[in-house]
Amino acid sequence: MVLERLIEKYPELKPCLNDIEEAYKLMLKCYRQGGKLLICGNGGSASDAEHIVGELMKGFKLQRPVPEEVRAKLTSFFPEEGEQLASQLQGALPAISLMSHGALISAFSNDVAPDMIFAQQVYGYGKPGDVVLGLSTSGNSNNVVKALKVAKAMGLHTVAMTGSSGGKMKALAEVTIAVPWSDTPDIQERHLPIYHALCLMLEEAFFQ
Repeated sequence: MVLERLIEKYPELKPCLNDIEEAYKLMLKCYRQGGKLLICGNGGSASDAEHIVGELMKGFKLQRPVPEEVRAKLTSFFPEEGEQLASQLQGALPAISLMSHGALISAFSNDVAPDMIFAQQVYGYGKPGDVVLGLSTSGNSNNVVKALKVAKAMGLHTVAMTGSSGGKMKALAEVTIAVPWSDTPDIQERHLPIYHALCLMLEEAFFQ
């Protein structure tokens, strides 16, 4: 089991186990209902957001062949290369890193408000039932906090990954995974195996 292996490797994360399971359930429900994951963070956490997208939008540990009906449509429209197209596509769990849109972020930061760059994207992309995942080692990153506030008001689910205190995000998020560390590098080193575990469990649920 994924979570058992996680705790074997990182026993200090055992206090986070229930919150990791709750975050997984929210994401699982979201994807079963046709939703998507919106991810935001700053600095190293922005890199983590990109990393998570990479694990969800393509094969991680499992093969993810497209459904036969997709293969049939591709070969029907494009007889000469439809089979190749179908063979090279992989099943995806929709995920968007809100740090990936440089033109939008710089324009909104310059024209409106720098601390609203993620909130604007949550407002633009988000639909009720989607999940916003905010990463902040302090739990107090203002642009992430505001994204969670907009998400909550719009009926999106919210998950926070933070350090031991949880910060302001703990009171906003439905689920807060607060790793028991206070130093930024230590927190980020523990966030990675947690989101790997979440991605592995979601992949198994949909592509096993």
